[in-house]
Amino acid sequence: MIDENALVVYKNKPALVKDISDGKITISLADGGQVKVREKDVELIHRGPVKELGGIEGSGASETALREAWELLSDEGAPVSLKDLAALVFNEYTPSSAYAAYCLLRDGLYFSGNIDAITPRGKDEVNAVEAKRTEKQRETGERVQFLERLKACLKKPADNRMSADDARFMQDVEALAYGKSVKSRTMKELGLGETPEEAHALLLKTGFWTAEVNPYPARFGLSLNRTNICPDAPPPEERRDLCHLASFAIDSPWSHDPDDAVSIETAEAGKSVLYVHVADPASSITPESPAEREARDRGATLYLPEDTIRMLADDALPLFALGLGEKSPALTFKMTLDAGGEIIDTDIFPSVVKIRRVTYEDADKEMDSAGTTDAAALRALYELAMRNLKRRSILGAVNIELPDTHISIENGEVKIEPVVQYRSVSLVRECMIIAGEGAGNWAAGNGLVFPYISQEVEIQGKIPGGLAGSWQLRRCMRPRILSTRPGRHYGLGLDTYSQVTSPLRRYTDLLSHMQIRAFLRGEKTLSTDEVSARLGFSEAAAVAAVQAERASNNHWTMVYLSGKKDSVWDAVALDKKINRWAVIIPSLALETQVSLQKDVSPNEDVKLALKSVNIPRGEAVFVQER
Repeated sequence: MIDENALVVYKNKPALVKDISDGKITISLADGGQVKVREKDVELIHRGPVKELGGIEGSGASETALREAWELLSDEGAPVSLKDLAALVFNEYTPSSAYAAYCLLRDGLYFSGNIDAITPRGKDEVNAVEAKRTEKQRETGERVQFLERLKACLKKPADNRMSADDARFMQDVEALAYGKSVKSRTMKELGLGETPEEAHALLLKTGFWTAEVNPYPARFGLSLNRTNICPDAPPPEERRDLCHLASFAIDSPWSHDPDDAVSIETAEAGKSVLYVHVADPASSITPESPAEREARDRGATLYLPEDTIRMLADDALPLFALGLGEKSPALTFKMTLDAGGEIIDTDIFPSVVKIRRVTYEDADKEMDSAGTTDAAALRALYELAMRNLKRRSILGAVNIELPDTHISIENGEVKIEPVVQYRSVSLVRECMIIAGEGAGNWAAGNGLVFPYISQEVEIQGKIPGGLAGSWQLRRCMRPRILSTRPGRHYGLGLDTYSQVTSPLRRYTDLLSHMQIRAFLRGEKTLSTDEVSARLGFSEAAAVAAVQAERASNNHWTMVYLSGKKDSVWDAVALDKKINRWAVIIPSLALETQVSLQKDVSPNEDVKLALKSVNIPRGEAVFVQER
C-alpha cells in the first residue's frame, strides 16, 4: 500500500506521491512536473513522509563502506531488503539513503535482485564487471581523443594525420560507405550526413581510403570472393566432329573467357549455313548442382576495371572456354538461312570444334586481305551479318550506336581506351542474334520451357540522326522482360528471341543450355515454375552486377579525371532541357549536363573544360571552353 508523501521510483528516477484517488497516483517529479500513474508503474522505496525531492539524489556511499557491506552480506549469504541495505551501507534508513541504496542495486556491480530481495554478487562476477567497466572507460577516453584528432584532421589535413590505430574507430564509417549499414556513430558525432557518399568523402579526406577504393560492388550487395566450386569436366559422349570448319572466336584483346565462335558454309539456291559454336558447361552442370546454385546466386560474371569475378570458377575456363586447346567441346547452333537471311531450319547438337581466336582488329584486316580461305570465310560471315541487320531494320529494329570505352587499371594507373567499332563487331553481334532467334524458335517448336527475352519500345516524336538520335532512342527502350513465353523483342525487331551464346558469363544462357541438354538427352526438363523461379532469382543478381559495373566504370573515370583539372575535351550536344544541355564526351563515353554559353544544335561539337571532380559523388563538372 502506497500513502501520500511516500518516496517512489518512476522510470528509475525518484518521485514524490502527491495524491491517490480513483485508482490513480499523482506523483511529483524532480523537474517539478506531475504525472498520473498506476501503482504498478512505480516502486515504493520509503513511506515518508517526504516533503520535497530536493537533495534526494545527492547521497553517495564511500567505496570502503560499500565493499564492507558487500563482503558482510556475501558472508551471510541471505538476501536482504532495500531498507536493510540502506541501513548497512549508510548507517540509516532515510528517503535519501533509500534512493542511494536503490541506485546501488540498479548499478549492478555489487548487488542484484529486486528491492525486496537483494543478493550480493560473487567475487568473480564483481571482478569481471569491474574489468569490463575499466575497459569501457579506457575505450571511451580513447574515442574522445580519436574524435579530437579526426576534427583536427578535417580542419587541416596536411598538418594532422590519422594513425593506423584509428582504423578501428572508422569501421562504422566504412560500413556506411560500403552500403552495409545505414547509420554511423562517427558521422553522427561529427554532425555529418549519414550517407554512403558523405562517408566515402570522410574516408578520403582522412586518408583511410585512397581514390582507388571502389565501394560500388559492395553497395549493390555483390561478393568479390571467387567461387571455388568448379564443375566436372565434360563427360565422354558422342559429339559431331566439326573440326574441318574454319571456326573463329572473335573478341577484344582483353577478353579471357571466349565462349562463342562462328563458322559458315554455303548451300544450294543461295542459302547459307551459319554455325554458332558455344561453350558447353551444361554438359556437366545440372540443375541444383553446387556449380549451378553458385552461378544462379551470382547471376552473371562481374566485370570491373580492377578485376573480373566470374560466375563460374576460374578453373572452369580450361574445361569449357573455346580455343584454349587444340580442340574444344561445344554446343553448336546450326541455322540454315535463305537468301534474304530468314532462318528456315535450326539444329542444336554437341560438337567438337577447332577454334582460331582472333581480335576484332585482326579480323577486319583479314577480311580486307585476299587469297586465304579464312579471309573468304570472314567476308562471307560479314555479308551474312549485314543481310541480317538489313532484315531486322525492315522489321523495325532499333539501332543504337553510342561511344563505348574499355577501362583498365595497369600498374595502379587508370587507362581508358575508346572501343573501336570494327566491322567484325557487327559480324559477331548479328551472328549471336541469329543464334538467339534460332534457339528461341527451336525451343518453342519443341514445346520446351525456355527463357525468352522481350522488350517494349516507346518512340515519341521525331528522332534526329547521329549521337543525339541514338541517345534519345536509348531513352525510348523499356527494360527487357524475361519470361517462359515468347514475346516480341521490338528493340531487335524479332518475334522470338533468347540468349544462348554466353553460358560462362550469364546464368540465363546457362539455364537455356541446361534445358537444351536435358531435352537432347531425353531427360526430364525443368517445369515452367522452376524456370520462372530461377529467372527471377538470377535476374535480380544480374541486374545488380550491371549496375555495379556501370557505377564502377564511372568511379574509375572520376579517378582518371581527378588529376586533369582544366583539361579540355571534345563533346557532342545531345538534348536541351530548360537552360542545360545533355552532352557526351566520346573519348570517355561520359554523359553529363552543362550550361552552354551559346546556342547549339543536337549533334553539334562543343569543347568542355574540366573544372572539378567529386569522386564520392561520382560527379565531374565541366564548363564550355571559350
